[in-house]
Amino acid sequence: MTTTNAARAEFSADVPLAGGGTAGDLPPGISPWRLAGRRLRRNKVALFFGALFLVIVLMCLLAPVYSSQIAHAGLAEQFLDKPVKIGGKSEYVLSTTGIPIGPTWHGRFFLGADGTGRDTAVRLLYGGRNSLEVGFIAMIITMLFGVFFGVLAGYLRGLSDGFIRFWLDVLWAFPAVLLGVALGVSLAIGGLGPLKGNSLFVPAFVIGIVYIPYVAKPVRGQVLGLREREYIDAARQQGLSDARIMFSEILPNLASTIVVFLPLILANAILLEAGLSYLGAGVQPPNPSWGTMISDGVASIPAAFHNVLVPGIMLVLCVMSINIFGDGLRDALDPRAKVRIAR
Repeated sequence: MTTTNAARAEFSADVPLAGGGTAGDLPPGISPWRLAGRRLRRNKVALFFGALFLVIVLMCLLAPVYSSQIAHAGLAEQFLDKPVKIGGKSEYVLSTTGIPIGPTWHGRFFLGADGTGRDTAVRLLYGGRNSLEVGFIAMIITMLFGVFFGVLAGYLRGLSDGFIRFWLDVLWAFPAVLLGVALGVSLAIGGLGPLKGNSLFVPAFVIGIVYIPYVAKPVRGQVLGLREREYIDAARQQGLSDARIMFSEILPNLASTIVVFLPLILANAILLEAGLSYLGAGVQPPNPSWGTMISDGVASIPAAFHNVLVPGIMLVLCVMSINIFGDGLRDALDPRAKVRIAR
């Protein structure tokens, strides 16, 4: 380092700051993602509900283990006319009037039975697996198509923008539940290639399509602003193609927006799946889900209220944990958030 440069460095380190101290006291620069991570780690509420969601996912993934090792009951196994040993005693799962047993708080029939003598806890975990699977697949479909069409419409504008916006407005015009019921019933009856019958991909595909405008429209609006930035003009002057500019310049600047949309779309997809399954247009028998369990349990109210309460509580906990964690993630990625950086 020359004498002039050394003098400049020494001078800049001694410049006083408004809050006290000098420029030499500042910590080294950190990336926005590390800064967001520090904000998120300080949000204990968001981390707690994020951990709660992971626990729910882990419980649902271990459904086969619980079914075979603890409950000793299969997903479709019915105990209609034979006694079952529960807590050292032999009991009938269904009474003579057809009322199912309530929660026993033992390994077998921990949460009671349903109207056909099946273990409610086993169906709850398997139903959670199906609900989460449908939600994750629908989220992937929505994010892929939503980001693709949003970036394409916002960057190209003109005729392409008008054509894409027209179809987005068509989907946007219908309420999500009504559009989901219409598409779900059509695919369940008529089918579309592999999408037919009781396949879990039918509700996943329907929900994924329904929520595309909810992602594509905000992404398009953000891309309209990004395409006018100086670095995009510089990329055009260097001769980069439109596809390369969208992939290497636009998409990286949408990363935080995409990350925030992931939990939001996942929570809405799980909730819509439950609503469609309750109405008979989502997950089809014999596959269980939280929505189908609530629908089946309504017939046994008030004698076996647990068959509605248990899947309802699980659905609320799952969606609430995703939403609260998503809010914390959004606050962490907000560049306007205030955070003190400790050295």
